Amino acid sequence: SFLSVPTAAGPLTGVFNSKTAELLSHHQVEIKQEFPREGWVEQDPKEILQSVYECIEKTCEKLGQLNIDISNIKAIGVSNQRETTVVWDKLTGEPLYNAVVWLDLRTQSTVENLSKRIPGNNNFVKSKTGLPLSTYFSAVKLRWLLDNVRKVQKAVEEDRALFGTIDSWLIWSLTGGANGGVHCTDVTNASRTMLFNIHSLEWDKELCEFFEIPMKVLPNVRSSSEIYGLMKAGALEGVPISGCLGDQSAALVGQMCFQDGQAKNTYGTGCFLLCNTGRKCVFSEHGLLTTVAYKLGRDKPVYYALEGSVAIAGAVIRWLRDNLGIIKSSEEIEKLAKEVGTSYGCYFVPAFSGLYAPYWEPSARGIICGLTQFTNKCHIAFAALEAVCFQTREILDAMNRDCGIPLSHLQVDGGMTNNKILMQLQADILYIPVVKPPMPETTALGAAMAAGAAEGVGVWSLEPEDLSAVTMERFEPQINAEESEIRYSTWKKAVMKSVGWVTTQSSESGDPSIFCSLPLGFFIVSSMVMLIGARYISGQLLFKLDNFIS
Repeated sequence: SFLSVPTAAGPLTGVFNSKTAELLSHHQVEIKQEFPREGWVEQDPKEILQSVYECIEKTCEKLGQLNIDISNIKAIGVSNQRETTVVWDKLTGEPLYNAVVWLDLRTQSTVENLSKRIPGNNNFVKSKTGLPLSTYFSAVKLRWLLDNVRKVQKAVEEDRALFGTIDSWLIWSLTGGANGGVHCTDVTNASRTMLFNIHSLEWDKELCEFFEIPMKVLPNVRSSSEIYGLMKAGALEGVPISGCLGDQSAALVGQMCFQDGQAKNTYGTGCFLLCNTGRKCVFSEHGLLTTVAYKLGRDKPVYYALEGSVAIAGAVIRWLRDNLGIIKSSEEIEKLAKEVGTSYGCYFVPAFSGLYAPYWEPSARGIICGLTQFTNKCHIAFAALEAVCFQTREILDAMNRDCGIPLSHLQVDGGMTNNKILMQLQADILYIPVVKPPMPETTALGAAMAAGAAEGVGVWSLEPEDLSAVTMERFEPQINAEESEIRYSTWKKAVMKSVGWVTTQSSESGDPSIFCSLPLGFFIVSSMVMLIGARYISGQLLFKLDNFIS
């Protein structure tokens, strides 16, 4: 099986042996994110597509160097960052605007206006979709494009516009594009649009009318494992595309969480904890989402999951690298954190896009608190890793309350799990063992499994007795329970201080060009003044800054 996995950082392609689940070869490229205004996050759909083609070609070259014939590749699976929204012209194949990324906040006023139209005693949006009304999901992003981009409006009027999440854009393009490309998505991606009824497994007319979305632009919804079409170009021309899963569902499959109550946590750009709830929808009382886990075949049953979503996990490491410059590569974070072994009372709440589960608080913004003259960049680095772990603890606590049976251990995956300090911190803060597979990219594996198991391909068995047992690396808690609870309660105090920083009016009226034009030094000075207080606006503050950005 062969698969292509676009992520927020950039596409990864990998080839797996369908008998052993061994990763034979892979290639990844990083694509840039664009931040045209404060709170806006975009990517170029053509760059995403081109980088997928590049990954495919490079991976095939590597297979050749291993003397593996690419004719042995039997199927292609696609996994993708969910919710990210693309609209393109079906006649030319050209995107009509950049992809609006799941983290994007420009739709906050749209969300507030729509929420006023939902009756307090009948939240039909949540009951049909399992989702809260939030900037996170595709429907409000598509609504913004229809309201604000003339090229999109004109294409809809002329019946030229197609909408999709990244999976739809890729499958349409890879299967021919303007020359007969297949416009489809799978149930897991559809369930993240806020336009899809997770009970009937169909686009919902009432929801489309509520968001004023024309149903003619929506893709056909298919299962997560069936042949959608054939590759029309490149080294793999003629190979069927037969697997499609949103990235978090793909990780659930890759971790083989097929039983009711099994859960996994993926550490990527954000952090996503999913618990398989079987064939029943479980609605959360504690801020979690109800979502479609997978449907592995046209005639197979649908499985559901509870999900806790954290917006910023790996993205905070990228921020320390790209915005503050205190590390040159993402791998350096572990070295810095190891130097001090503690945050020394410093807490970092990276609410760059507000707070997701379990708070769903768009007014929050990132803060670093508990700073002293002793704090340096190593403590900030350690606090950033702790932040990922504390956020996971919050959604795990919510999951345990909703499910009624606490998890005895946490299965983890994603690129960040290579960081051993992070994994040990996670075990300490959860106070349960953390277990990780030897191959962290289980998202890629899950997409390959879905593709290989599809009817008409049939090279990968998903029967329990045929699934390979995997040896896991295990991290046990190494601190006492009391210390774990003290650190967690201090974190929650820090979270409360991050809430209420932004109102829609202030964020809309501010001129982002003024903010962005300020030199980095001024930004840090003003931030430090705000955090430390006026008594540090002396040589002590300059000393502090020198410590921080040296």
